[in-house]
Amino acid sequence: MAGEDRARRHGRTPRPAERTPELPGEDVDANQALTELLAGRVKPGVYQWRTPPVPGAIGDTAWTERAEDAGWRGFHLDGRRARDAESFLRLCADAFELPPEEAPDGWDALGATLADMSWTPTKHGYVVLYESWSELADADQHAFRKVLDVFARAVRVWRDSSTPMVVLISSVGVEAAGVPRLA
Repeated sequence: MAGEDRARRHGRTPRPAERTPELPGEDVDANQALTELLAGRVKPGVYQWRTPPVPGAIGDTAWTERAEDAGWRGFHLDGRRARDAESFLRLCADAFELPPEEAPDGWDALGATLADMSWTPTKHGYVVLYESWSELADADQHAFRKVLDVFARAVRVWRDSSTPMVVLISSVGVEAAGVPRLA
């Protein structure tokens, strides 16, 4: 702004401000970030996805259609009732559409499930959106950290494959310490 005023005073037209490309971790539009992710231009990882606060937006799964149209398999974890390890594992069994006999009974079992997704093939990769994660983080910080560890390990397993995994931790107004931002 000061540079523009100085240029005008000296009779020059101010140059437009140079923009650097938007990268994961900067505040970019959530839809654009999803587009970049689905196009394969985002390194696989566990990210906070700063979706705009919209009344009733929790549980909106329109993004899964976009993911599936782009050849990705989307999973939605609505964590509003997951306040301990047991309820989170049940949530995962439902979201990943596992038969009851294959429902994970612990963190290692969940990790094994996420490392072998042969039961749900995909063309380009897997996207997991975990909403309302703060319910678990507030009630059981240890369990929440285990969730992040399990997701991070699963992402590493799939990272160099033709079908990587990306985990998005929906972030509206509150952030998870140590988790980089996608948007």
